[in-house]
Amino acid sequence: MGLFGNLFKGPQVDMAKSDANRKKMRALFNQVVENGDNYNILFGFTEDVGRFNYGIVHGSKTKIGNLIVGWNEASQTIVVIPTVPDLSGCGDAAFYRRSDILKAYQNKFPTDEFIIYPDRKGYIGIGVCEWLEDEKLYVYVCQDEEVKAFTDFFLKQFQKK
Repeated sequence: MGLFGNLFKGPQVDMAKSDANRKKMRALFNQVVENGDNYNILFGFTEDVGRFNYGIVHGSKTKIGNLIVGWNEASQTIVVIPTVPDLSGCGDAAFYRRSDILKAYQNKFPTDEFIIYPDRKGYIGIGVCEWLEDEKLYVYVCQDEEVKAFTDFFLKQFQKK
């Protein structure tokens, strides 16, 4: 296809930028989690849809939360750390051990989120993707192998109904 072949491929991943962000994610994860190198990591996100009703105006507003998600197969633990798209900092880690959770499953509709209920009072929905181009809302990282590995781990070892 020559010159015009690239026009039809769509957006391409900047692997140098992706690799730099992968290193930042690892550094933040290891800063917060003891023995962080024992965990595989990937970028995840969570969405909070707030509904509003102002008389005749109805709608919703979505808030996006960026996450660094780590998992350790040996200890059957998932760690979730909130972060920001530029990876300039992060919050505290939340640990979800399979033995301590009430329920976990992959929600197929309307999204493919991984849902974890640590107790009867709350839950977390973790969305993962191979790559998102929007750097203002999401961490820029290509992670197709990590998404497959996390999905396999979650469905085979972590899912609990």
